[in-house]
Amino acid sequence: MCARIGSCEWKCMMAFMRTFATCAILLGLACSVPAQQTSAGQSGSASTAQTQSGSDTAARVGNRTITVAELDARWRRDDAPQQAQAFQQLYEGRKNALDAIIAEMLIGEAAKAKGLSADQFTESEVARRVKPVTEGQIVSFFQQNQAQMQGRDLTAMNPAIRRFLEEQERSAAYRALVTELRKAGPRVETVIDAPRYTVAIEPDDPVVGNANAAVTVVEFSDFQCPFCQRVMPTLKKVRETYGDRVRIVWKDFPLTSIHPQAFKAAEAGQCAREQGKFWEYHDRLFQNQQALEPDLLKKYAADTGLDAAKFNACLDTAKYAERVQAQMGVGNQLGVSSTPSMFINGRMVSGAQPYETFTAIIDEELERGTK
Repeated sequence: MCARIGSCEWKCMMAFMRTFATCAILLGLACSVPAQQTSAGQSGSASTAQTQSGSDTAARVGNRTITVAELDARWRRDDAPQQAQAFQQLYEGRKNALDAIIAEMLIGEAAKAKGLSADQFTESEVARRVKPVTEGQIVSFFQQNQAQMQGRDLTAMNPAIRRFLEEQERSAAYRALVTELRKAGPRVETVIDAPRYTVAIEPDDPVVGNANAAVTVVEFSDFQCPFCQRVMPTLKKVRETYGDRVRIVWKDFPLTSIHPQAFKAAEAGQCAREQGKFWEYHDRLFQNQQALEPDLLKKYAADTGLDAAKFNACLDTAKYAERVQAQMGVGNQLGVSSTPSMFINGRMVSGAQPYETFTAIIDEELERGTK
């Protein structure tokens, strides 16, 4: 299953799916499950994203007035995950619409200045930014996703992969054009704010980065999820770009219904954390994502330089099983239903989104912090 992605990518993906259903599976950004897994845990609180204010009247029963705020409080109590997802979807729908309107306005003005129609301007500007797709890119894509090709060889899949990669190039070129226009054009001030969630960070949670960083990224992840592996280079690039201004916190969210080895791998990660080598072990597990049986988890621990006897005892006794369950519960209450799911200063980002998605939000948060 796939996480939500931007409108351009979504249109490309849907067109690709209609003709090449096999490859469409590859285009998702997140591992997800049909029904939300449940586990006990604390609730996260979201800022209000509904169209009515909390003080508005929802109903009257005799002399009793029931407010929207009461409805939201009851909804949060009865089904916090559903409420979180609904608020997030409402925000994303509005934000996508806003971005589309702003893009159309900016393109319209730029096209008018050149005496072109909006379509002519867009086509010419996108065309000069598009990079040609190489055979090497096609081969690389095929090799990385060969397990999903259902026995089809490279020759059979080459045209479909090429078309998809070309559409992705066009989408990237369009985004680059809009970004340039936003920087060069009139000041754009976005007033609507994303839902924000309070994500509790424990003192011993695995963290990389400055404890006093202006931006905190909390990642709910699964060692067996390929999309979690895919986002690793992006997060590494974020750390390199922003340095001490950003810190990344790890939370376990194994999708046990589709990744049977993920829960034990999460326990193993906590056992490595206990010995102060979580991130080294984290990298090794993702390097060996298809081989996470308990005996191999122990081997990776020894290879990482952990105290083998202590690690094995920790894993065999399921010492951190309850901790993993608790983190899954926290994720559930925040509306997490797929991995990777990140919260950037409390703002949810689902899936292995491109680097530009992260930098846009981080830049907004850094600017917000200076106001």
